Amino acid sequence: MKDAPGHIEFLHRSWPADPDQLSVIRHQLAGWLAPLQLTDEEIAEIVLAVDEAAANAVRHAYGPDESGAVELTLWTEDASAAAPPTLSIEVVDHGRWRPPVAVPTDGGRGISLMSTMSESVLIHYDERGSRVLLRHRIPADVIDIGE
Repeated sequence: MKDAPGHIEFLHRSWPADPDQLSVIRHQLAGWLAPLQLTDEEIAEIVLAVDEAAANAVRHAYGPDESGAVELTLWTEDASAAAPPTLSIEVVDHGRWRPPVAVPTDGGRGISLMSTMSESVLIHYDERGSRVLLRHRIPADVIDIGE
């Protein structure tokens, strides 16, 4: 079933936690966002935020001799009386959480960048891995209201 303009029912995909897969994730995500009819700038911001979350999973979730996966799930939620229409994207790994260091020597700006590019960022981690939920407002003029 093809998604209607302004709506993505549910998409899920998994990739090996390999730095070479990050460009594949970015490219596929940009294509998946097409039904939302966003501007190039909006798509770039979303792709950048997801890339940061996926890169953190690739670089930090698994040890040097561990293989793992990065999962991406995205969906839209219709507007309600209390909230505008929203795109939600969840990035999941099954590795171990490593808290950010106080003074990073390499990178270390991913979480703040995700927060700048997204409406909200929620991070949850436990013994099963890490989950990053990124939420983005969808402009009302792209929502298909069936007219």
